[in-house]
Amino acid sequence: MNMNYNFSDRVTTIRPSAIREILKLSNDPSIIAFSAGNPSPESFPYEDIDRYTGEILAQDPVVALQYGITEGYEPLRDVLKQRCMDVYHSYNETYDDLIVTTGAQQVFDLFTKTVCNEGDTVIAEGPAFVAALTAFKSYGANVTQVDIRRDGIDLNELEDTIKNAVTPRFIYCIPNFQNPTGLTMSLEVRKGILELAKKYDILVVEDNAYGDIRFKGEHLPTIKSMDNEGRVIYTGSMSKLLSPGLRVGFTSAAAEIIGKIVVTKQINDVHTPVLNQMICHRFLTESDVKEHIRKINAIYLRKSDLMLDALDMNADGVFSYTRPEGGLFIWCTLPDSIDMLDFCKRSIEHGVAVVPGNAFYSDDTAKRQGFRINFSSPSDENILEGVRVITSVAKSM
Repeated sequence: MNMNYNFSDRVTTIRPSAIREILKLSNDPSIIAFSAGNPSPESFPYEDIDRYTGEILAQDPVVALQYGITEGYEPLRDVLKQRCMDVYHSYNETYDDLIVTTGAQQVFDLFTKTVCNEGDTVIAEGPAFVAALTAFKSYGANVTQVDIRRDGIDLNELEDTIKNAVTPRFIYCIPNFQNPTGLTMSLEVRKGILELAKKYDILVVEDNAYGDIRFKGEHLPTIKSMDNEGRVIYTGSMSKLLSPGLRVGFTSAAAEIIGKIVVTKQINDVHTPVLNQMICHRFLTESDVKEHIRKINAIYLRKSDLMLDALDMNADGVFSYTRPEGGLFIWCTLPDSIDMLDFCKRSIEHGVAVVPGNAFYSDDTAKRQGFRINFSSPSDENILEGVRVITSVAKSM
């Protein structure tokens, strides 16, 4: 073929996700995929989903298979609103609304499209969830990242960044079991972010995709629960609670914001698949959700302890790592004497895929020393073998 294709400037600047490229290795049975961000297959309630699907198609086939409204399947929206109020205190009946999205990932795309002009600034944690960063950049936003400390984003650096930014629009953060670091933001930092957002009149996007996966420590209030101005956009997901393959997420925000997101979603994909929404509704109303959360958190506690114990036994201080209270990830930091990208390459050559830390930064060309590993999806045997491999590789370097 000799055809030359001319792509838009917006698409030309988007590169394939480093994580997605690495995830392709997960299909190779010879590779231990510490690179995945997947929930444990043990966490899926297979029999319940099978039963819900059969009942829905027997009782409400037309509703399940016909077009739905953009805002979402109304019974599911009602349940999610109530759950947001009861569990997360992240829905205000006076001025909020809620839309069901095709995964929480879609929220970042639709919201950025809704509030950002090209050249506006989005402020994110550093490192941060790579798919969110890609969504922000795809609309021409200037993504500026602020370093994360043990208790969350550095508030002094955050204020300086806001003051120096060109048209700052919003702050993006994952307070609970952050992806990729696994760290939990302290209550003081949560309050500090909201105060800075008020002071400089910008918005906050609070991503709580991992909020249900707490297996240690005490629950902390969401930033949204402390907001009385409609300044916080709260996003949640059924991916970690039920199934990522269903692609059901949601966002709770001021009704005016939700109204604009509805319009952008109509252009994007009309609505989230109704059958999938109905399955989620049945799960939330007919199953013992608290017991399900207890069971999956027991799985993640065991697997995280297994990986941390293996690291404690094998790492010998050659690299440091976080000790998460929930979520799916551990963040490891190599000493300056080890080249991180070379380490990742050698680990793959020895049969273990990890995610290089620069994938979680807007500027992925800068030198980084961190890498992310996942404990939720590998088998117990692969956790032990994978830790042996990566610690051995690091020591050899």
